[in-house]
Amino acid sequence: MVDYETFELGDVALQSGATLRDAKLAYKTFGTLNADKSNVIVYPTWYSGQHYDNEWLIGEGMALDPQKYFIIIPNMFGNGLSSSPSNTPPPYDRARFPHVTFYDNVAAQHRLVTEEFGIEKIALVTGWSMGAGQTYQWGMSYPEMVERIFPFCGSAKTSLHNIVFLEGVKVAIQTDVAWKNGWYDKQPNQGLRAVGRVYAGWGLSQAFYRERLHIEMGYSSLEDFLVAFWEGFFLKKDANNLLAMLWTWQNGDIANTPGFEGDFEKALSAIKAKAIVMPGQTDLYFPPEDNEYEVEHMSDAEFRMIPSIWGHFAGGGINEADTEFIDRHIKELLTT
Repeated sequence: MVDYETFELGDVALQSGATLRDAKLAYKTFGTLNADKSNVIVYPTWYSGQHYDNEWLIGEGMALDPQKYFIIIPNMFGNGLSSSPSNTPPPYDRARFPHVTFYDNVAAQHRLVTEEFGIEKIALVTGWSMGAGQTYQWGMSYPEMVERIFPFCGSAKTSLHNIVFLEGVKVAIQTDVAWKNGWYDKQPNQGLRAVGRVYAGWGLSQAFYRERLHIEMGYSSLEDFLVAFWEGFFLKKDANNLLAMLWTWQNGDIANTPGFEGDFEKALSAIKAKAIVMPGQTDLYFPPEDNEYEVEHMSDAEFRMIPSIWGHFAGGGINEADTEFIDRHIKELLTT
């Protein structure tokens, strides 16, 4: 059963110059919008994730408490629920799906928030990984609307090292003969399995493997973890969807917003929201020093780090101690 709503965007002109016709934005809400519409939290999705993958941070007694807040999870373009290569009709289907930026995603989400719900103020925008990239974009694109932001394990601009990592993910798919330049009849499963192997060395830290935490998770061996967790994770995905979101990620940069002409520091300074920026201590592709630089150029931001050996997945809702740490600091931000 479908557990989400769909907002009809019509024809959307993208930064790439293409028009995404009859575009759709899938979303799910939790809680009730209060009378003055002041209890809104926007919580975008991440690379390959869908709204239900965000739900670990929502619950009674948590910072994102649906008894207190009206929480909107908009699904990113390319994730298989909102307009994506896998569900868009010709001519922009599959390999012809147009390039979409963080700016495009957030502009569509802004339309949802304002046109569907009549919301003028957002108490908080938060997100993990690519969700963090959208969080920065929200704060920068709509500084008078967004009161607080809490990006975690992500960045306002994709680093060169991060781009290199993603090249490995991209080529893992594209070198599978079954990929057929994106016009495959069945998923290129060898390529998707290879993506899992690439991710396994990046998503988690050296210390994670040194401490053999995959065994504590219930996997019988390293190979069992690589197959059952990592290969299994990506075999559920559509290859063209992954490549579409990968382009968005590689080209993530809030300075590409119209009017900023690539000036990253100027774009950061345009964020007026009170912010806590939270990297993972051992994140291999969103390292803490990148966020430290960002905070230096934001007007009202604090840098706080997750003390974890879970790498990027310190923000993924898997490890209870990391979840509690993130939740505690979001609660603090919401009280300010």
